[in-house]
Amino acid sequence: MYKSFLEKFQINGPIMKSDIVEVETQFQLKFPPDYVEFMLEANGGEGTVGERNYLRLWKIEELIQDNEEYAVHDFAPGLILIGSDGGGTAYGYDFRNEIPKLVEVDFIGLDLDSPFYSTYKFSEFIEYLYNY
Repeated sequence: MYKSFLEKFQINGPIMKSDIVEVETQFQLKFPPDYVEFMLEANGGEGTVGERNYLRLWKIEELIQDNEEYAVHDFAPGLILIGSDGGGTAYGYDFRNEIPKLVEVDFIGLDLDSPFYSTYKFSEFIEYLYNY
């Protein structure tokens, strides 16, 4: 299971489904089930994944404010950022298609047409960071 890849990752702690539904309602979207499952248990967190990658996943209650502060909608309509590497790389869901993709993009430009990495599964994203 991908959770074994998060040995050095400090979670924030469980949240209620209603917290996620509230954010989904404000964004007018539905997050993928595997991301929701993770957030229910962890509500984001941060730490090292693998030998050299750092991951900071934002708390669900911070997503709206953080996306507004980065003006994500202005620069990349359809993208909802969920975290970063603590530096110049952003992670988020590209909701431009029926099935959202989890993408890795540069904070500068937020180029959705040429992401560094993309996948439909949260677990594959964590595995990618662990092995990269």
